[in-house]
Amino acid sequence: MSSSLGRLITDLGERSTYDAASQCSRCGYCETACPTYAATGRESRSGRGRNQLVRMLIEGKTQGSESLKEALTTCLLCGACTSACYARVPTPDIVLEGRRLMGASPRWVERLLSFIVRRPRLLARLLKASFIAKRLGLSRLAAASGLLDLLGLRWLAVADAELLETPSEFLCETLARRPVPEKPAWFYLAACGPNYIHPRVGLATTRALDRLAGPGAWLESPCCGLVCFNYGDLETSREMAREVIAVWKYQASKVPGGMDLPVVVDCSSCAAHLKSYPQLLLSDPQWAEPARALAGRVRDAVELLADHAAAIPSSGDGPRVTWHESCRCRHGQGIVEAPRKVLAAVAGSRFVEMPESDSCCGGAGAFGFSHPDLSDALLRRKIGDAASVQAGRVAASATSCLIQLAHGLKKYYPEAEVRHVSELVAEALDRQPRTP
Repeated sequence: MSSSLGRLITDLGERSTYDAASQCSRCGYCETACPTYAATGRESRSGRGRNQLVRMLIEGKTQGSESLKEALTTCLLCGACTSACYARVPTPDIVLEGRRLMGASPRWVERLLSFIVRRPRLLARLLKASFIAKRLGLSRLAAASGLLDLLGLRWLAVADAELLETPSEFLCETLARRPVPEKPAWFYLAACGPNYIHPRVGLATTRALDRLAGPGAWLESPCCGLVCFNYGDLETSREMAREVIAVWKYQASKVPGGMDLPVVVDCSSCAAHLKSYPQLLLSDPQWAEPARALAGRVRDAVELLADHAAAIPSSGDGPRVTWHESCRCRHGQGIVEAPRKVLAAVAGSRFVEMPESDSCCGGAGAFGFSHPDLSDALLRRKIGDAASVQAGRVAASATSCLIQLAHGLKKYYPEAEVRHVSELVAEALDRQPRTP
């Protein structure tokens, strides 16, 4: 069982992890873009610093170093360094390789994640039970009692405080009642965030695209494998990628032209991961080509909405709307103009640019739970940027951003709320009467 990818797809072609890290010339352009370097001023918290540490790890010079572990685990994987880099060094991929090589995630965490994500029914039951406990105040009581600290589970208390929504019905349960069109115009793949935490986002996406692009069909696929990929279990991530590809091929093959239809994902982090399947399955000859085929069809929801921006009605009243660029939307997928085009259509002159819109909010998956102090420093800066333009609504496109910004706005700037881009579009369309 391989503990690392071994080879990465870079702008200069396929390279070993060591050669990819060696492409870094230590010019320092990444330091101006790296949020953790800006917050700490430490070289080891910059893109070039982390690249050199991974090189040293592979050379056997930093084995077992706590400073190495701290440097790699505090990386947000936001990709701002790669965007700023003239050589496009894939630092987030290199950092993940370093984490896997040094075993940064405890083995029990990898096994627990693998066990749960492979069993969606069990995951659904556990989440519903935890949501009920939260609604009853039991989780808050456990945190206040010090029990979680005693058990070494302080991160659960942080997660409980930041997770504000506890849906009683998951998105997949609602979509199961959705009519199946004979000739869908697109497929919808429900990422875990919209499925379990923000069903309202998935419902808004499907409702908006039904109106704008024609009826779509739901792909009943498992988790895309991003969580396992980020936290050390490559084999489970590959298994889940193969399952997603198999479901897509099966359902698409039953529809005329189905293999050419867009596959819409409304969490930018998961969309970016699905687009990276060719790298994940690079060493698997049987699945490499199907991985490239699916990756070529995946569209972030903001991309497909932008294709129909001209049909989105605009309202001249309401609060100002600003855009927080989810890292895996801008840096992971290179999507910059599409969401702005959508928001300009929705809000008209009420759309205002946020200063440093491309800076990370500090969510970054579970980063806010594992590094709460550093995460909060980044969050305060982001909320300050939203407040500086007097925004009443902050639009985002990734689950971790929605969770992080909802927590931050409630704490530091309650005059505003966060919404997924799809929700704003769906609201605008709902206000527009349907033509007979």
